[in-house]
Amino acid sequence: MSPLVEARGVGFTTRRTTILHDVSLALQPGRITVVLGPNGAGKSTLLRLLVGELRPSTGIITYDGIAMGDLPHWKLAAKRAVLPQSGSLAFPFTAYEVVALGLDGAGRSITGRAAEAKVVAALHQADVAHLAERQFPTLSGGEQQRVQFARVLCQLEAGRAHEPRQMLFLDEPVSSLDLEHQIAVLDTARHLAADGTGVFAILHDLNLAAAYADELIVLQSGRQVARGTPADVLTDRLLAETFGVNLAIRAVPAAPMPFVLPQARHHTSE
Repeated sequence: MSPLVEARGVGFTTRRTTILHDVSLALQPGRITVVLGPNGAGKSTLLRLLVGELRPSTGIITYDGIAMGDLPHWKLAAKRAVLPQSGSLAFPFTAYEVVALGLDGAGRSITGRAAEAKVVAALHQADVAHLAERQFPTLSGGEQQRVQFARVLCQLEAGRAHEPRQMLFLDEPVSSLDLEHQIAVLDTARHLAADGTGVFAILHDLNLAAAYADELIVLQSGRQVARGTPADVLTDRLLAETFGVNLAIRAVPAAPMPFVLPQARHHTSE
């Protein structure tokens, strides 16, 4: 099957600093690709390039074989939805109104009860229906993140009639969430992938990445240093070299994937 999104030789330089070097990847329908790496590795820059927020200094990014720059804004909005790291709003919108923003661009032709039904469905899917009338700035960080997740779910649903091949981009989607909602968000991403949506996510939790990813990409200092299945990528040596700490992969009985465990540092008295 042809890739939904493809990057070929993509790099990004600002002033005299090269943030991303010669990254190539192909994002497939129905698969979850997770990007790992330390702070400053270029993960968010890569995501911002893939969604069109930044223009690559080198290389090309295509959606279904068409250069991203050649796609009309409405078509791109129907093809992909983006959950950024933070989605603060200064205006006193209600949670319902924030989720309804997902209809802009991709779903402007949807009005009345059909539009309301899509917003309500997304609120329930993200477990924030009880917050619908609350003003967004009054919500906790985790609640705001879940409302923004509902917004991107609404956008995908609105755009599906025009673009059945879609991508969901998630930049640290569980950073502010409690354990229950971390799992709920990633379970939703898995269900979307099972229905054919491609998912690209940045995660810091190595165990969540191992549990949910079909493919891992590891970045270090703006370069792609590893790519493959979690079992192939998550090795003691790569993690130690990439993150600069002692980590070990250990099999856990009854668990489908190995767990990444920290190794205690032993200090000797002088």
